[in-house]
Amino acid sequence: MSEVKMIGVVGGGQMGSGIAQVAAMHGVDVVLHDLDHRALSIASSSISSSIDRFVSKGALSKAAGVEVFKRLRFTTNLEDFHAADFIIEAIVESEDVKKSLFVKLDKIAKSSAILASNTSSISITRIASSTTRPRQVIGMHFMNPPPLKKLIEIIRGADTSDETFATTKALSERLGKVVITSQDYSGFIVNRILMPMINEAFFTLYNGVGTKEDIDRGMKLGTSHPMGPLELADFIGLDVCLSIMRVLHAGLGDNKYAPCPLLVQYVDAGRLGRKRGLQNLTFSICLTVGMVQTVQIRSVLCRQNKRKFRRGFLLMTME
Repeated sequence: MSEVKMIGVVGGGQMGSGIAQVAAMHGVDVVLHDLDHRALSIASSSISSSIDRFVSKGALSKAAGVEVFKRLRFTTNLEDFHAADFIIEAIVESEDVKKSLFVKLDKIAKSSAILASNTSSISITRIASSTTRPRQVIGMHFMNPPPLKKLIEIIRGADTSDETFATTKALSERLGKVVITSQDYSGFIVNRILMPMINEAFFTLYNGVGTKEDIDRGMKLGTSHPMGPLELADFIGLDVCLSIMRVLHAGLGDNKYAPCPLLVQYVDAGRLGRKRGLQNLTFSICLTVGMVQTVQIRSVLCRQNKRKFRRGFLLMTME
């Protein structure tokens, strides 16, 4: 089993920066890559703020916090991964985009390096097929946010070697995580269960069964979920939820995984959740006497002003 001394992380977003932070906090040197300089600047600030919170809560000493940041390097050049022992991809949830990246990583990374994907739903076997090293490709699905969530879901592709699995499991445990192992089926374990629940919450809203507030309140107080399903979708990103539902629908061939039209229309309108500054979104459904009207939506995107829009039977309020 190979010792991992340096990790490369591709993607400076919430997941990528969180993964980089976790690795650095556990003594691993990290190179974090993104094509966008601004994304790297935001990632650096986000990691710094997160480390400060750990220090302020006494979970990390001030000196240790300084050392964490010293282990981090930021780059826009994938060639800087040439010495990495382990590379984790955390980019957009698109099979084609991921495959294109893995082709590049396969050429850049040293022959012994393991290539891992943080995909939450896409086949590891298919991603691995784009490389010349399918035995060294594996799924390593961190939960969001990585510095706080204890779980990592490991997914073996059809050709993933025992050594690759053992190295990935050992690294996960070194990062302080609990490991579960999934077979390479669409959505794996966590999202195969979670995303249909979120999708059903959107259908419940779409059909006028209940308000957003009551749907979330019901699941939090009635089933002890820390967040309601619509609140959670807002945190994850509606585009990510939709992408995973489409992967489940296509991969498992069952219409029970068909995305709710309300979810589709919100993503089409660019209403993606917190990452677009739209977290303070409330919904109310107008009902007719004796029946629930189908919700017809012509979504309107407004980031600048506090305004109310009425389209069909859905009132959307930006507060």
